[in-house]
Amino acid sequence: MATPEGFITIELPGTGLYKEKGSKFIGYAQHLSNEEDLKPILEKLKKEHPQARHFCYAWRLNSKSNRYRANDDGEPSNSAGTPILHQIQSHNLFETVVVVVRYFGGTKLGVSGLTTAYKAAAQAAIDDASTTFKIYTSTYKLGCTYPLLSSLMQSIRKFDGTISHQEMGLEVLLNIEIPERKSLDFELDLPRGVRIFEGPSR
Repeated sequence: MATPEGFITIELPGTGLYKEKGSKFIGYAQHLSNEEDLKPILEKLKKEHPQARHFCYAWRLNSKSNRYRANDDGEPSNSAGTPILHQIQSHNLFETVVVVVRYFGGTKLGVSGLTTAYKAAAQAAIDDASTTFKIYTSTYKLGCTYPLLSSLMQSIRKFDGTISHQEMGLEVLLNIEIPERKSLDFELDLPRGVRIFEGPSR
């Protein structure tokens, strides 16, 4: 479920299997930060399943962007991608992609049969995955002199910040993330002399 502070997403990937009349539907659920990360995921699965007939998928990004997509990959319209997307939505997941790989077993299942199969494979994959609550964060690039570093670190800890990158040159450069709801208070708490090179737009 999405809240003003964050949303639920997949932490560790999951897989699931559904069989019907000789066809196999293998579901893969995992985290997806942005749409550009989808291509390598599909390429990897196509290498792992060279004999598979379809690679249907759906994804949904974070609740602020409200972006999502469903793809039937050659199956009848809305028989694959849509039921996969509905599973992502019904589990209240964001920044999530589910791909269902189909091996055709020789017997057509019809639209209702396909809908049931893709839904079941997607649900099994999501159920197998582990989830986490991801908070919205504000990203900063900060600079300071060495005498200010101790005070800056105290501010970062005080507002539950995390350091993603650090450079120690003529001065200290830090890339950090602060919980979004605490970012304004963090800025007001920064020691005088700390420079903000990049930060959230207000």
